[in-house]
Amino acid sequence: MKNPVQWLRSAVFLVQMYLAMLVLGLLFAPWAAVSAKGARIACKTYARWVLWTARWMVGIKTEVRGQVPSDEVIIAAKHQSFLDILIIFNAVPSARFIMKRELMWTPVIGVYAKRLGCVPVNRGKRGAAIAKMVKDVANESREPGQLIIYSQGTRVAPGARKPYKIGTAVLYQGLSQPCVPAATNVGVFWPRTGIYRKPGLAVVEFLEVMQPGISREDFMAQLEQRVESRSDALMREAGFEPGETAQQA
Repeated sequence: MKNPVQWLRSAVFLVQMYLAMLVLGLLFAPWAAVSAKGARIACKTYARWVLWTARWMVGIKTEVRGQVPSDEVIIAAKHQSFLDILIIFNAVPSARFIMKRELMWTPVIGVYAKRLGCVPVNRGKRGAAIAKMVKDVANESREPGQLIIYSQGTRVAPGARKPYKIGTAVLYQGLSQPCVPAATNVGVFWPRTGIYRKPGLAVVEFLEVMQPGISREDFMAQLEQRVESRSDALMREAGFEPGETAQQA
């Protein structure tokens, strides 16, 4: 039985989080409309607000480990919930995301995603989507930054297993950029669905850089092994055994 007080705190936290998105989105809209810098500052402000309120409202502390990438790289990250998006975006200087096309048409998020140069992908047409993704990213490469892709294509609950998609390798080879794997345990505290938030230390860890030149098969095998093994270790550190059935709120 979850703590009813913590459940109430979680509900209040979520309400204010979405209200803050709306308020900051509208407040920064004039600047963001004419400046990508304005859009980035708005999103950084929002990320920091949520991370700060999560700490004192629901007891979720956050930590970034490893060498934070600042050059033009691909970040291939484990995705467990909205929290890992916020932590990574706040940590790196110039993030943009590979994201499903539907999100580009949502209020606030879609508008700012376009201004940040995020790359939409139509997941219903996988082959064409991958080819277009590489082309779109290459067209934007004149603006250095960190391109974040979630290699499993969706949020994956702690303890669940989902295959890694080839799109990350296609980007890695097509752009000839270093790839920084990123592991996390955030789903232990902030689940991909539901309201309840569990107190604890949520971590995103940037792992050793994978330089260009690795074959597609070796790259995918190494990426999955590194990210999954380190994410499992972080989840165990948080008191969750990855072999258990994930508990959702």
